[in-house]
Amino acid sequence: MHQNEVLKNIQFRRAVFQANYTDQEVSREDLLTILEAANAAPTHKRTQPWRFVVFRNEGLVRLGDELARIYKSVTPSEKYTELTEQNMSKKATQSKAAVAIIVNYTGDVPEWEELAATACAVENMWLAAASIGIGGYWATPGLINHIGPFLNLEENQRCIGFFYMGHHESEPREPVRSPIEDKIRWEE
Repeated sequence: MHQNEVLKNIQFRRAVFQANYTDQEVSREDLLTILEAANAAPTHKRTQPWRFVVFRNEGLVRLGDELARIYKSVTPSEKYTELTEQNMSKKATQSKAAVAIIVNYTGDVPEWEELAATACAVENMWLAAASIGIGGYWATPGLINHIGPFLNLEENQRCIGFFYMGHHESEPREPVRSPIEDKIRWEE
């Protein structure tokens, strides 16, 4: 099997969570590198449907406060816990950067194509971040269905999650995947 830096980066990209982040800031320059990689994603009819809102420093505090506020306002009292409310805020503030992932539906192609293109942009972000030593993961809490006003989303836009990031010192891990042979049917 072929092996090069790109293929290694694809194989060893993993979710890295806040508990593993160091105190080192994720620089604006690194974020721009990561977002430029996202912008290189494939897109049908060049709609480029991905949009991003980047949170750093005090922006992370505002994001955490809003997630906690939404959790408290939409959670039925019998399911609400103060600990979960606090954890909603912590997810943002324990990160060194967070990116709201937004699909901008244009109507030029089926919505699933623009969703798929945005997912490709996120994978490019993830690979770029991993390649420069920044860990991250894509979170999709149900609260994203209520975050539109906070993000100033337009009617044709939808937040599909947050990509949380931070520097880390975690060791690379082997992928946990079932064999590719179990997922292929050859027609030759």
